[in-house]
Amino acid sequence: MIPPVLSVQGLNVAFRSEGTWRRVVEDLSFDIGPRETLAIVGESGSGKSVTALSIMRLLPAVNARVEGRITLEGRDLLALPEARMREVRGNDIAMIFQEPMTSLNPVLTVGFQVAEALVYHRGLDRRAAEAEALRLFERVRIPAAASRFHEYPHRFSGGMRQRVMIAMALACRPKLLIADEPTTALDVTIQAQILELVKMLQEEEGMSVLFITHDMGVVAEIADRTLVMFKGQAVEQGATEKIFHAPRAPYTRALLAAVPQLGSMTGHARPMRFPTVDIMTGGSDEPAEVPDTVAAAERPLLEVANLVTRFDIRSGVLSRVTGRVHAVEDVSFTLQSGETLALVGESGCGKSTTGRSILRLVPPSAGHILFEGTDVASLDKAALRAMRRRMQMVFQDPFASLNPRRTVGAALAEPIIVHGMAGKAEAQERVASLLRKVGLQPEMASRYPHEFSGGQRQRLCIARALALEPRLIVADEAVSALDVSIKAQVLNLMLDLQAELGLAYLFISHDIAVVERVSHRIAVMYMGEIVEIGPRAAIFESPQHSYTKRLMAAVPVPDPARRAIRRGLSSDEIRSPVRAPDFTPPPRRYREVSPGHVVQVEDSVGAG
Repeated sequence: MIPPVLSVQGLNVAFRSEGTWRRVVEDLSFDIGPRETLAIVGESGSGKSVTALSIMRLLPAVNARVEGRITLEGRDLLALPEARMREVRGNDIAMIFQEPMTSLNPVLTVGFQVAEALVYHRGLDRRAAEAEALRLFERVRIPAAASRFHEYPHRFSGGMRQRVMIAMALACRPKLLIADEPTTALDVTIQAQILELVKMLQEEEGMSVLFITHDMGVVAEIADRTLVMFKGQAVEQGATEKIFHAPRAPYTRALLAAVPQLGSMTGHARPMRFPTVDIMTGGSDEPAEVPDTVAAAERPLLEVANLVTRFDIRSGVLSRVTGRVHAVEDVSFTLQSGETLALVGESGCGKSTTGRSILRLVPPSAGHILFEGTDVASLDKAALRAMRRRMQMVFQDPFASLNPRRTVGAALAEPIIVHGMAGKAEAQERVASLLRKVGLQPEMASRYPHEFSGGQRQRLCIARALALEPRLIVADEAVSALDVSIKAQVLNLMLDLQAELGLAYLFISHDIAVVERVSHRIAVMYMGEIVEIGPRAAIFESPQHSYTKRLMAAVPVPDPARRAIRRGLSSDEIRSPVRAPDFTPPPRRYREVSPGHVVQVEDSVGAG
């Protein structure tokens, strides 16, 4: 029998909280063989990431207790001295973390950080390390890799930062790759490429993979075996095909029932609630269409016309402008009260910048933004602050948008108090209500952000956005960090609030199966431009632009039988949004396919 690369036996992990030890992983055992991929799935807070951190010995010894046996090719990792363990990390075991911004040093360029790993672990000189790092950047499809090699992490989108982390993890060709939600921040096309890259590296290097995810489509596509965790325990594990086709545990059945599937909205005119499931019995309810609250006869709540947002690139002693990033280029759309318009496209295509420009979190270069008939660009600081009470945003990276030095209760209460909506005592009651709405307990208000899992932090950000009872919410990957069961609950909450309050959502997402379910209209973005926009049914049932078709084809399907299908690594280059300072975008031509369904003509200069 071939010995496993990694063996975990009787793993128990406990954290000390308020003088008592609280067990978060209990009697967990599993093996990972050579070239094998084991997926660990479960709700946020179930112990998935803690298991990975225990293997890497990255839990703080002062308040964490790890017991059991963890062996890598026969070596007991828990018995190794710290100096030897540092050699194992990055060299024999590499890890891709869930939140790339907290893993990258903000004061060092991304190229330097990847090259540093190669210098330390593989003994390359600086020039050779930079050349290899650049090759890795190109391999994970970072556009204009050579020109962006010396940029800092804050200049990258969330998906781009995750690609840098993946390049760093793969740099030393480890025996075991631990991937903690590595594709959460990625759009479907790049996700498909990363999954294909991991498969290819397994074949070339015999690398084993421990893949932590909440996306059952990803599990079906990449995992040989699956382990399902709930409240720190393994409730089921076995071959992925068996888990999907004949799940034994009620919780596993509940997870599978909550997975949104592309094409499920055919024949439905309005957004539809997600099926909610009982995690103890696995039973699910029948989803229902959401009451239509779109008031098409009224003036649109939000009107965006010819929006342009560019960022200057300066260099030299005099900091002259040597180029510009054309992040958003001539974008126009409207949004009615009670309507959801989804922006979809690859990371770096301008989706998030569009949302930030609308709230004037980044200054637009040109165009008009009217909210409730008022020109947002004309507002002074006080008026803009008052307007932002009615325009809220849920950011992509939950940890970066929460103050690590304040309790989450204080973070939720602050905007309520600052805007004069309630006094301190009443604000605390509202905080408790908000926490319940997003599936958290009121007593969690006294905790700090680092005491929550990634999915729980995202729920906190959604609660904060709802605190001021806004009319428009710009949701930038608002549910991307959530596991499927909680994602269903939060999206149902958003749909219910929309039906009750007439909220408008600008829903920015790479999860097309979710987008199909919650949207009234969809805008597909590529290279800062909208290449196709129209009603949800028209886009999904009759996509016209080749890029729209490519996005839909890349969606992972929760069917393990498709795991053997090889997509092949694309050799297509992603065009760079960087242009010369005097560059003038060429005119675009559009055609109307059906009422409200408009597509960019692909023979336009530079299109597609």
